[in-house]
Amino acid sequence: MRIDPEKCVACGQCEVYCPVGAITIGDEHAEIDFDECTECYNCLRMADCPVDAIYQQKLEWPRIVRSVLSDVLTIAPESGISGRGTEEMKTNEVTGRFKHGWAGVGIEVGRPTAGARFYDVEKIAMAMARLGVEFEACNPTTSLMSDVKTGKFKDDVLQEKVLSAIIEFSVPLEKLPQVFDGLKEVSRRIETVFSLCIASRVAPDGEVPTHAIMRQSGIWFAPNCKTNVGLGRPLVKEA
Repeated sequence: MRIDPEKCVACGQCEVYCPVGAITIGDEHAEIDFDECTECYNCLRMADCPVDAIYQQKLEWPRIVRSVLSDVLTIAPESGISGRGTEEMKTNEVTGRFKHGWAGVGIEVGRPTAGARFYDVEKIAMAMARLGVEFEACNPTTSLMSDVKTGKFKDDVLQEKVLSAIIEFSVPLEKLPQVFDGLKEVSRRIETVFSLCIASRVAPDGEVPTHAIMRQSGIWFAPNCKTNVGLGRPLVKEA
């Protein structure tokens, strides 16, 4: 995103809409830190610039990945939907991605105000790849890997900054403690934040099988979890 210094009147209206603090207001005009900008379009859409000084420059590779993973209206070609992940993990009664005995794992690296560089996303992905996980193919983050077996990303995207990127994969329930241990270790080596989403089928007795595993691993989880009962139009049947 760019600001035309000839038009800008330094009113400051755009500054508050930047989730990563990339806009500063000078004496004569506002400026965007081009390296910090995640191409989320917030300033262009929300600030209602009174002189139309904000404009979108042509996005080329690799900078275009910032828009795909930061702008909620940009369609990711891998999934055909907008947003940073795949069709949501919680729609499992339709997608059938996760079977009994398995857990879906989503690791969202970065958040608004913090953002994430892909060199940190790569560190987490490589830590998980060492456990033998298979990354979700229909995911824009996975598409940026040069080697899905090792979690290595393409070198030219490593310095790109996005609001967040989601790493997705599924693992057998018994492997979850190894995932938690790997995340605890790699968390000491990254410069941003990440959050963890665990999805699983509810057991026949009504228990959520991942809860006990998380407690045993010392992982805190929010009590207000989501339970999807599939009252819409379930498309997946048990084999």
